[in-house]
Amino acid sequence: MSNRTINLDDALYDYLLAHSLREHPEQTALREATRTHARAGMQISPEQGQFMTLLVKLIGARCTIEVGTFTGYSALTVALALPADGKVLACDISDEYTAIGKPYWQRAGVADKIELVIAPAAETLGALIAAGEAGKYDFAFIDADKTGYDGYYERCLQLVRPGGLIAFDNTLWGGDVARPAQDDDTRALQALNDKLHRDQRIDVAMLPIGDGLTLARRR
Repeated sequence: MSNRTINLDDALYDYLLAHSLREHPEQTALREATRTHARAGMQISPEQGQFMTLLVKLIGARCTIEVGTFTGYSALTVALALPADGKVLACDISDEYTAIGKPYWQRAGVADKIELVIAPAAETLGALIAAGEAGKYDFAFIDADKTGYDGYYERCLQLVRPGGLIAFDNTLWGGDVARPAQDDDTRALQALNDKLHRDQRIDVAMLPIGDGLTLARRR
């Protein structure tokens, strides 16, 4: 028994993956292809992807949003978890990074579920709201520029339905959120964490998965 989250050494982490992870072969291949990328640290961990798969299925999600796609592992993960008529609206600003994932989406048979929009996400989300899409999404995953998180949150909170879920990546930020901030990204995450904790529009839980995963359920 333990009254706090257990620390994971390499042996225990490998055990966790061996006894939990169920990846599609294209998920594994995309993770491996991203491993040597200069910004490989931007990719979510496989156990976080596994957890998101379960969340998406538990809430019966069909329409989802992703803010920050990178090489496409998280979009692939969510798309695989969705039913045949499911949709991932993937927002990113990099053709270069997202192009890496497209062949894996195709080979996994989910490319038709992923709509990739290359544009500033704030504009894309704002256009959805203006088009009357508020309350029509089940799940949103925010994993992009940290100073933009609050704006993405406010837009996604309008777009997800009551009972819908918003997930934020990197909310522990390597532990820096618990120390005096030295940069704008850390300050933005600290402010967001404070805001989410107080926000009565949502139910919230911050989890020590990956680099910190916060879940916000719209009330």
